[in-house]
This record gives sequence, structure tokens and C-alpha cells, in this order.
Amino acid sequence: MEVESQRTKPVAVFMAFGTKGDVYPIAAIAVAFACDQRQYDVVLITHSAHENLRCHLAEQHVSYRPISSPPVLSIHQIHDPTGSVELPFSLQKRMFSSEHRQECYLVVESIFGSGPSMEGDFIVINFFALEGWSFAELFRVRCMVAAPYVVPYSAPSSFERHFKKELPLLYKYLKEADISKVCWKDVIHWMWPLFTEYWGSWRCDNLNMSPCPFTDPVTGLPTWHDRPPSPLLLYGFSKEVVECPGYWPSKVRVCGFWFLPNEWQFSCKQCCEISRIVSSGHLYTKDELCSAHVHLDYFLKTPMPMPPVFIGLSSIGSMGFLKNPQAFLRLLQTVMEITGYRFILFTAGYMPLDTAIRAIVAESSSYVMHKQFNDECLSLFNDRLFCFSGTIPYKWLFTRCAAAIHHGGSGTTAAALLAGIPQVVCPFLLDQFYWAERMFWLGVAPEPLKRSHLLPEESDEKIIQGAANLLSRVIHDALSPKIREHAVEISKRISLEDGVSNAVQYIKEEIGCSS
Repeated sequence: MEVESQRTKPVAVFMAFGTKGDVYPIAAIAVAFACDQRQYDVVLITHSAHENLRCHLAEQHVSYRPISSPPVLSIHQIHDPTGSVELPFSLQKRMFSSEHRQECYLVVESIFGSGPSMEGDFIVINFFALEGWSFAELFRVRCMVAAPYVVPYSAPSSFERHFKKELPLLYKYLKEADISKVCWKDVIHWMWPLFTEYWGSWRCDNLNMSPCPFTDPVTGLPTWHDRPPSPLLLYGFSKEVVECPGYWPSKVRVCGFWFLPNEWQFSCKQCCEISRIVSSGHLYTKDELCSAHVHLDYFLKTPMPMPPVFIGLSSIGSMGFLKNPQAFLRLLQTVMEITGYRFILFTAGYMPLDTAIRAIVAESSSYVMHKQFNDECLSLFNDRLFCFSGTIPYKWLFTRCAAAIHHGGSGTTAAALLAGIPQVVCPFLLDQFYWAERMFWLGVAPEPLKRSHLLPEESDEKIIQGAANLLSRVIHDALSPKIREHAVEISKRISLEDGVSNAVQYIKEEIGCSS
């Protein structure tokens, strides 16, 4: 959608960056809002890597505006395109950030920059799209925040002391504000990065704005005459799972988990279509996946004393944490030898892991021991480990699994809670540590795993055997009647919630839309 110079419809921009778990829930809200409010032009701005969303968005008349920056920027991914001496990672990261911000600015300018804003215009950002706050300020539109997890960063312990010393009048402005207005609670909860040099110099040099929000660009003094309302902050989790303390800002709204439409989660269009027809009641078939992926269905339906255990680490591999795929596969093999459990491994298409799996098949002389059905479906170790490099909805999969071993991403955690199965969580970064501890506290998972217990970096047999013994005990604990009971109980409670619809309703209330 190219917004015309003379707009007749208000625009709702949803700007979200990060991995699928960061972006897709925001996209689901954008689609739901577009369906509910046809008088709006709705736009999603996100990474071009999430191109798969384009067709789903288009079906509901949501425009997709891609940004070329990668969802994850790790030291393992950055290379100097000139082929010259490689630059320090910190310098390359700054270069990427500068290009990313400029590209975002051009997209937002093309939407809001051709004329005065309309009354209903707004921007919704996630915590990895903080540039959106400054764009909203620049183009004079309302800004809201939406995230499927509690803010994944906290202010340094010295932040308030330094803020008070360097910006005493702004500190006074924020501390004295009524709780219904932007106040210190908002800053300390999530807004504090906006007052750092990282954002301040960019606002000043590139946008010709004051370095700090809520200050006059000429005098640098707080805008005493203008106290904007506390911004709406939507959280996509359940109050049944996360406690909401009284010291949070007044405009925090907890919606319930933001589950995605099933059709968004199939990498195979044919499987997606079969699922859609079956769920509508217009088709009965014993095979719920297409012929190319039916072996995954067979694996799940194999009559055994216990369903398989799911294991998936999403984008953890591409972030550089899975350094020794061979040792990881050897660990799983050892756990299977110890316990007799079967596993279904989702590789997330991480090439080094997929290559290691194919190497095991290629090196084997026995088809019974290892099988490759197609590029996405392989079976190892006498049909005890099924490896899948595509994607299918966790809502469908997890109800067919005994437990889920995962990295603690908000989406995977929510899906396992909804399915009512025990979890084993191995966190790596950001909010994953919160979810790992929270699942343990709720009684739906044992204590969180350390990274080395799931992803050994060395191929030493003693190290792998020790990690396998520990992982075997943890899975056994997760499958205890007590943890299973807690998981089922929480599933019953959160299944009554509709987080996406609640988010849309809160947005409508914020913009004063009654219909």
C-alpha cells in the first residue's frame, strides 16, 4: 500500500522486529485489527526475512513493508561485504543499525510524511522497534507498545541516579506527573533506553529532534505545557501465568497469550490446506498431513507406551549457540539408549544441524537404522529420533507429544501451556530466562537446564554421557504425575482466553473507537 498524498482513511502501522516469536504475534494483532476496523489502512513493517507473512497479510488487506535488516544480528552472521579486513563486530553492528533506521524512516515517511496526520493514526511497536517511538513523535501520531513477553531488559542500577543528575528538570517533570500521564513508572519499566546516547544522538542528528523525548528541541527544557498520556502497553501473556505487580505503569494491559492462526505455521501449503479442510469438517482422512510429510504423522501415531518428546530450539542455532551439532545428536542418542524415549526434533532449518543429520544417514549402510524420506523428514536410530526441518503448528503437534524440551521462547512456552504438557526449558538469552524460571515456579517444568547440559560443545564421550544422564533424569522428573497435573490444570484456565481479540479491544478503546 502506497499511502496517497491526500489520505481519506486513518493508518494503523504495526512495526515489529526480531525473530518469528517477536514479530508474528504482532502481525496476528494487525490482521485481527484490520478485520475488525475496515475503515483503516493497516501496515506491517518488519524484516524482509519474514516474507512468508506477506500472503497471509494480503488476504486480510494488510500491507507488508519489508526492511532488509536481519532478524538476528550475531557475530557469526556478519561479514564485510567488500571482502577487505573484517571490521570489529561493534562497528559493523552500528553500521547495520544506521542503515536499518534510515530504511525504517523512509518507509514511515512514505506513510505519514505527505501531509498532516489524521485523528485515528497510530503506530504499534514491539520492544525491538523503539525507533517507532521517535517516528510517532516526529509525525505526530499516537504510539502504543505490544510484546508477547515482559520487557526483556532492565535499566542499569545507576540509571536513575545519573538521570536525576544530568536531567534534573526532566526527572522532576516525570516524577511529578499524574499516573495517567507519561511518568517515571513508564520510563523505568520500558522507556529508559530512549533516554540513552544510543537513541539520543540519532534523534538529534538524523531526525532534527531533541535528544530526549518530552523536551523542547530548542531549549532542551521539559514540555511542561504538554503532558502526553501514559502510552498503552499490551502484554501477550495470561494473568494465570504471570503476576502483574502494582508498580507497573497505569496503562499496562495483560491480554492473554497471542496465539497465531494455524495456517501461518505450516511451511507446507498442502499440509495447511488439508488441515483447513479437516478442521472445517468437510474432509475425513486418517492422514492429517500431505504425502510428503505423512511419515511425521505416522511417527506421532505409532502405538507405543508413551508419545514422543518434542525438542526444538527455534532460532538458537542461527544465533550461534549450537556450535557442535554432532555432539548434540550424540547426546540425544545416548539419552534414548538410557531411557527408551522417542524424540521428534525440529531443526528450524538450521543448516549445520540438518547437514549433520544427513551425514548420519549417508554414512549408514542400514536403511532400518536411519532413513531419509525427503529433504525435510529423516528418521534416525531405529525410528527413535524423527528429524523435521519444516514447520507445523505447535497447537496441533504438542497435543501428540508427552513433553516439550525448548529454549524458553514466549511462543513455544505458550503453546506447551495450552497443550497441557510438561516442559523442560533451556534458556539462552533475554526473556527466555524469565519463562524458564516461571515454568518451574508454576510447577509445569523441572528446574531450568544449563546450556551445556543440552548443547555440549565438546565431543568428549564423558561429557556427553554426563549430560545425557542429567537430561534423562530431568525428562523423567518432567513426566511425573505432579507436573503433568499442574500442566493440565493451567491449560484449562488459559484455554478460555482470547488474547488477540482482547488486544484489538484495548487498541480500540485507546483510539476512542466504539464499534
